[in-house]
Amino acid sequence: MKKVYLETFGCQMNVSDSERIASVLESDGFKMTVDENSADVILFNTCSVREKAEHKLYTRIGQIRKFVSGNPVVGVLGCVAQLEGETLFKKSEGIDFVLGTQAVGRVSKAIDNVFDGQKHYIDLGKREEDYDWTVAESQRHSPYVAFVPIIEGCNKFCTYCIVPFSRGREKSLPATDIIRHILELRHQGIREVHLIGQNVNSYRPIDNSGLEKFRGATAFSKLLRAVAQTGMERIKFATSFPRDFHTDIVEAINENENLCNWVHLPVQSGSSEVLRAMRRGHTVESYLKKVDTIRNSSRQLSLTTDIIVGFPGETKKNFQDTLKMVEYCRFDSSYIFKYSPRPGTPAFEIADNVTLDEKKERFIELDDLQKIIQQEIFKSYINRTVNVLVEKISVKDSSQYSGHSTCHKVVNFKGSKDFLGKVVEVKITEAKVNTLYGTV
Repeated sequence: MKKVYLETFGCQMNVSDSERIASVLESDGFKMTVDENSADVILFNTCSVREKAEHKLYTRIGQIRKFVSGNPVVGVLGCVAQLEGETLFKKSEGIDFVLGTQAVGRVSKAIDNVFDGQKHYIDLGKREEDYDWTVAESQRHSPYVAFVPIIEGCNKFCTYCIVPFSRGREKSLPATDIIRHILELRHQGIREVHLIGQNVNSYRPIDNSGLEKFRGATAFSKLLRAVAQTGMERIKFATSFPRDFHTDIVEAINENENLCNWVHLPVQSGSSEVLRAMRRGHTVESYLKKVDTIRNSSRQLSLTTDIIVGFPGETKKNFQDTLKMVEYCRFDSSYIFKYSPRPGTPAFEIADNVTLDEKKERFIELDDLQKIIQQEIFKSYINRTVNVLVEKISVKDSSQYSGHSTCHKVVNFKGSKDFLGKVVEVKITEAKVNTLYGTV
């Protein structure tokens, strides 16, 4: 029985892909291992959104070839594989095979071909019609939380983004398959599901069967109501695209307690001029209207976002507009990135006239502002009680247990193993920048 070590870079979609890759390998007779030194096969499921993630791949392959004995087979999967294809073999002599984003279901075949002597095996083909989107219980990232893909790919073509090229066009999964999957997960004891996709609220299935009896202004808000009716205890979704974010999504959350009170809505910039250059399809004004709708919810929704600083052409005034936007929106948290040029995107052809030092300065200034706002928001939770799904023992303190609230905040508290997998009420007693602390 050959042992396989699998390392994942990037987003929730990549983590979800890796869970299914491991499920396929396990069913085909391979044994998954967390020890790269004992592995016969080492797989890297890659991310290409930022240059840093791609460089990390080549660093890791070099480390494997230098420090891991036994000359394991090395495969590169995912977004970098899809974009680079056979050029990866030239960039790194340590790679044995390459599988694109939609070819991952054929990973066992690729490994077998390499062991049979085929060199530089490559498969960038389409996904199988009968591709199995389920995950073996033994391969989930959590025994209590499950990712449920509802849409893959992207049609937006933001000028800085490589995803439409690495993931392909948007394709929504049938609603009946999604509902069936969630009912199975509930039967297996899963307490929380995350509906995931590059743009979940762009969900538009070819066949609306399964959604006819559910009201809603969009297919996605109908799907939210349908999923809520499965009885799954907690339901979250990410990521939402601002242009497709309909106010009816907030109405659906207001109506259903098991639709969690968290929205992740990436704005990317607080300047309409920069947003236009990014080809985001929304303005700051239209985004703020959606934020107002979210803030006016009866559920006190947590709002998180993504922001890029230093996009080509971003002026000091543009950046000041971003600071003003953040002060207005008061995000519960923000993922802030320095602009990273990606070959093959329209923005790559634009002169990158914001210096590295300016990007660093803007990153620090925006991050400092976000930390102030975030600390104020987190401190407002002190003496409040939140429902927490207990997921694991804290990494830093074995006497502490950790989980997420319905508003997707990390909460740590003293407890016992009996709490694992249960939803408990925790009274918040302390707040740090990224974590809440409390007592059951």
